[in-house]
Amino acid sequence: MKKGIVWRVGIIALTVVIAVIFFLPNTPLFKSMPDWWKNNMPGKGIVLGLDLQGGLHLVFEVEGDKAVQIATERIATTLNGIFERKKIKAVAKQEGLFVIVTPADMDVRKAVEDTYPTLSLAGTSGVLKYQLSEKEKQHIKDTATDQVLEIIRNRIDQFGVSEPTIIRQGENEIVVQLPGVKDPKRAVEIIGKTAQLEFKLVDDGAPVAAELPASILPGEETQLEERLKDKIPADDEILYQRVVNKETSVVTKRPLLLRKQALLTGDLLTEAKVSIDQRFNEPYVSIAFNATGAKIFEDITGQNVKKRLAIILDSNVYSAPVIQERISGGNAQITGSFGMEEARDLAIVLRAGALPAPVKTLQNVTVGPSLGRDSIEAGKKAGIMGTIFVVVFMIFYYRLSGVIADLALALNLVLLMGAMASLNATLTMPGIAGIILAVGMAVDSNVLMFERMREELRSGKSPRSAVEGGYKKAFWTIFDSHVTTLITAAVLFQFGTGPIKGFAVTLSLGVAINLFTALIGTKTVFDIMYSKTEKQGLSI
Repeated sequence: MKKGIVWRVGIIALTVVIAVIFFLPNTPLFKSMPDWWKNNMPGKGIVLGLDLQGGLHLVFEVEGDKAVQIATERIATTLNGIFERKKIKAVAKQEGLFVIVTPADMDVRKAVEDTYPTLSLAGTSGVLKYQLSEKEKQHIKDTATDQVLEIIRNRIDQFGVSEPTIIRQGENEIVVQLPGVKDPKRAVEIIGKTAQLEFKLVDDGAPVAAELPASILPGEETQLEERLKDKIPADDEILYQRVVNKETSVVTKRPLLLRKQALLTGDLLTEAKVSIDQRFNEPYVSIAFNATGAKIFEDITGQNVKKRLAIILDSNVYSAPVIQERISGGNAQITGSFGMEEARDLAIVLRAGALPAPVKTLQNVTVGPSLGRDSIEAGKKAGIMGTIFVVVFMIFYYRLSGVIADLALALNLVLLMGAMASLNATLTMPGIAGIILAVGMAVDSNVLMFERMREELRSGKSPRSAVEGGYKKAFWTIFDSHVTTLITAAVLFQFGTGPIKGFAVTLSLGVAINLFTALIGTKTVFDIMYSKTEKQGLSI
């Protein structure tokens, strides 16, 4: 046997072995493998898509107006800090989508407009009334949607969902598909939580603070706020801390009077992780700020010793410890009555960052696995029936050459499954359609070559010469058709959505592998047949 043939046989054998290794996680044999093998596997095999294994389909709407409102509130807070540093006696506050600044003099106006040139003046009667331009509002809304998409992607990655689909839809909607999620409620809570972390001072010195009850039952918040609304200072608000009695498991809420202005927010965080309190064996979330946040936190704690500092997430107070001394280093703890899973979820959303605007769930659909089983069975039947028909036809029409083509088809499927498993690709119903189409193209390639061989035999050439001539004449036709199909698949993958991308992946892999099996695999078999002796005939 020639050296070139040996090399080709070796390459084919090696690719088959690699493909089988990558595909092992999708076989029952994988469960009986030793742990060291499972732990060191290079991939997790083929992942079934939402339409095959079930899961969660969500559509979120980003509340763009809220993003603009939050931006306006931050502008007002920043302006007050600038006025204080420049020793300008002026106050900025946010009202709806407007920033109101008093007094209306030129020094104040210059300070505002130099800092925020994107603000447009909407009124000067006694106060300076500013609003963001329409262009800036739209920019904030678009940016908020993009940020929400990336933050959701980060949260899902940390949540551990394989092959999620996260895409923007329309102007302010985000579609999320999570195959195989077993706890939809927890997933929705992690994805949709705004996670706005704030540090605010507790206003224990206000007279109304003494009238607050030690605890109330959930649902009594509105009644309490109505009773005290005329006594609450304009710069204060009432928020609540959830308290769970460890013995009775009864949940109550502890009202706290807080300053509205946040002294520090979670956008300066660099780390959030779960730790265990050694004294009480309870989980808590330890957080760390960047250099800017650490300096602010040190100043806050230094200036407010013996005061209470509330740690708030999405308007819920988690703890309100007394500041005993100045805290340097930028580290803090979030404690509360929550379990290990809740602490992990809290750490996930804090690490991934707060959403720049609230999101509203427009669609929440749990796809059951029954649809997946039906789809898989239908796909199996279609694939098996089509393959059997093709195999029988090739053997009947091309005889021994047809058997060789069928072997190449089997090799094609083995390598395709291995390639998909190595990429941890997601298999969907459109993906199955792509596989079936790739099988059809594999057969078509062999048909082209076999017809060229028949032409060579009819012209009086020997079987060996007919094989060589058939491959040479069909090569560029096969190559051109496969390259154009690959280009089409690449375009579908680039611009298509989830199901279309699944189709494009399987089709492109199938086409690339088909070039290998058709032009190298079957050619190697024919070369082996004619390597020692010149056969008298060619069964085609």
